[in-house]
Order: sequence, then C-alpha cells, then structure tokens
Amino acid sequence: MAAMSEETTTQDKEGGAPTVDQVVEALKVVVDPELGINIVDLGLVYDVAVEDEVVKITYTLTTMGCPVGPLIEQQMQQILTTIPGISNVESEMVFDPPWSPERMSEEARLAMGMF
Repeated sequence: MAAMSEETTTQDKEGGAPTVDQVVEALKVVVDPELGINIVDLGLVYDVAVEDEVVKITYTLTTMGCPVGPLIEQQMQQILTTIPGISNVESEMVFDPPWSPERMSEEARLAMGMF
C-alpha cells in the first residue's frame, strides 16, 4: 500500500477537505486500462497529502514509457475534483523509486495470478 502523508487525517466537522483515506478510496475508481486493476492496488500511488482543499498526489507508472500515463492523470483529476472540499489536485509523476510488482496489494496479485 502507498505511504500516505498524515498532514490531514480527519475531515473538518463542517464538511471541509476530505481525509487522506477518503482520497485514497476515491482513487480506487481509477483503473489501469492495460491491466484492469485500480492504481491504488497496483501500488502506483506513492503518496497522498491533503492541505486545506488541495490534494497532492505522488504517483508512478508501471514502466517509464507507459502510454496510459496521461489517461490515468486525467482520471485522477476528474474523480477527485468532484469530491466536495477539494478545490485543486496537484499530481506529480515520479519514477524514483521505480515501480515493482512487490508494491501491489494482495488482491491485485491474486487478480493477476501471481500467487
């Protein structure tokens, strides 16, 4: 599972920004179209931070030349900007550390027949 920042861990009682856990759950809707598995269970999401109404995501792709990168980023933006309390999404694609199958959840490994 991705390491998530603890900057905002509880939602404001008056409906402010969502929690990191809520953002991570929302990101499970974004599916890698080549593998058919969501980006969280694939281990592509390295970090999520919520600061006021801004969500900051650090993520990677399975390979440096992965052609679905722009699609994944677009889907993250579309999903998260519909959540009340989020005014902006800042995403950063990184390749250090490089992704490896060890980052995948148990569910993703089972889905890919890796057990």
